[in-house]
Amino acid sequence: MVELEGNYINLRPLVLEDLAFLYTIENDVSLWELSQVQTPFSKDVLQTYLETAHNDIKILKQLRLVITSKTNEPIGFIDLFDFDAHNKHAGVSIVLTEPHRRKGYGKDALSLLMDYSFKDLGLYQLYSNVLEGNTASIRLFESVGFEKVGLKKKWRFFKGRYKNEYLFQFINHVF
Repeated sequence: MVELEGNYINLRPLVLEDLAFLYTIENDVSLWELSQVQTPFSKDVLQTYLETAHNDIKILKQLRLVITSKTNEPIGFIDLFDFDAHNKHAGVSIVLTEPHRRKGYGKDALSLLMDYSFKDLGLYQLYSNVLEGNTASIRLFESVGFEKVGLKKKWRFFKGRYKNEYLFQFINHVF
């Protein structure tokens, strides 16, 4: 995969030098509710992941890209997961570091990933799961045309509470 260039950010594949940034994001306890992580990752586990992350999405069933500033500073990640080549769909998740949120970077990254997913990977649709109270993510996905198509009641359990989760979907009608 080549680097994708947006208006405000770029997307690029993971490299071994991303270990420290990946470690910081994956072990940020404030993000665990969103990612469903419940225990920290070791650097060894993440290094092993980085060593295989370059494999084909059809084998791994996922693709993680680094969101970088125009000066190549890593500012987040955007993922395709649950990749299904037969049914031509995948899930999408995105995370930006706190200082880089609400500046258009997420919309730029999501638009680039959508374009890549439909044109280069031949996908027909994308979906995302968003917690009911996550208004920033809800606005982000709606801003690029995702539709709220479902509500999973009391779907996520975190810190002794159940929370509802929305299912968002984007169907590429150009297909």
